[in-house]
Amino acid sequence: MALYKSYPKSGKTCKVTFELPAEASRGVKKVCLVGDFNNWDTTSHVLARNKDGLFSITVTLQQGREYEFRYLMDDERWENDWAADRYTQSTYGNCDNSVVIV
Repeated sequence: MALYKSYPKSGKTCKVTFELPAEASRGVKKVCLVGDFNNWDTTSHVLARNKDGLFSITVTLQQGREYEFRYLMDDERWENDWAADRYTQSTYGNCDNSVVIV
């Protein structure tokens, strides 16, 4: 898993690319990026899959903030990002959420 950040010259936003390699998503048909930036909507940010099996999506986020997120695989399994900037306790259930800092 990987997070790539690109900061435009404007200094107000950051393009963050979220990637899941084939090894992390073996056998998975659909991956959604779900977080507080999209009100935890499980359908709005579906990752694209390339021919090598890598899932990815690029999202523009406001700078100077921290965003909690997780991946939802095949509408049933939640996963954190191994490359997250940090983790924080989720308010729902006994689990952590990944955090990206931009």
